[in-house]
Amino acid sequence: MKKAGVSKEASKKKVAVITHVIEPNAAGIDVGSTEMFVAVPVDRDPQPVRRFTTFTKDLVGLTDWLKQCGVTSVAMESTGVFWIPLFQLLEDRGFRVCLVNARHAKNVPGRKTDVADCQWLQYLHSVGLLRASHRPTQTICAIRSLWRHRESLVQIAAHHTQHMQKALDQMNIQLHHVISDITGVTGLAIIDAILGGERDPNKLAQLRNARIKASEKTVADALVGDYRSEHLFVLRQSLEAYRQYQSWITDCDREIERQLRRIESKIDLFNIPSSELKKTVENPEEMKHASISAMTCIASLESILRTYRASVV
Repeated sequence: MKKAGVSKEASKKKVAVITHVIEPNAAGIDVGSTEMFVAVPVDRDPQPVRRFTTFTKDLVGLTDWLKQCGVTSVAMESTGVFWIPLFQLLEDRGFRVCLVNARHAKNVPGRKTDVADCQWLQYLHSVGLLRASHRPTQTICAIRSLWRHRESLVQIAAHHTQHMQKALDQMNIQLHHVISDITGVTGLAIIDAILGGERDPNKLAQLRNARIKASEKTVADALVGDYRSEHLFVLRQSLEAYRQYQSWITDCDREIERQLRRIESKIDLFNIPSSELKKTVENPEEMKHASISAMTCIASLESILRTYRASVV
């Protein structure tokens, strides 16, 4: 007796095909370092997929072509930093840009192997299957870029501090064992004196600030070393580089402060009516902590952006 079997067609998992178009004027862009592939709806142009280089002139031509095709919304993947110039240009030209995480786009099932990346993005965007990543306003992006640049300056300045400490270690000048920071008032004063030719440990120890816990004798003992010309050369260059980066950090702080002043304040965190706070925080103790946290954040930011940087002993 022949067993009843399930046909191959019936055993295949049925995949629903989405035909409802949510974004009829959608385009998809495959972002690369040297070229961009752009897809528009097939009824908008005889050649719905085009290639553009990443030169500014060609990016402008790309946006002009999208305008001619009646595109209003564009989907593109956030590939490295290559998407940023085109993203900003599209926003300035009035397009709604859907910035997509590449991993999210790849996880959507149903893609055919013969479909280009830009066509697949265009299709997914047109049927509403892409979720846009958050992109702050241009003012916030500008401050964020400056803040990241400042962070890199601080890290490089720290490397030069390590170079200074290494040069002192190689001359057995154990300054960092008797003071907490060789780039503070006492540390820089002593290093400047050493580079100026002073070798008497007692005279160098007299430059010690009164707030230093170590005694003058202890500091003098730490400054007895084997002064070598090659290590002094490294110490001098490292100190100059450290001071140069500190100057750039100060300039960066001023620019961040200038950018922050462009942001219009929406609320005065120091004078929030208690009735308004009670609407969002029911617990009085929670309300107290929320207010303190907000004031602490503002105070921290103001101290960072203060143009006068108090020296640390």
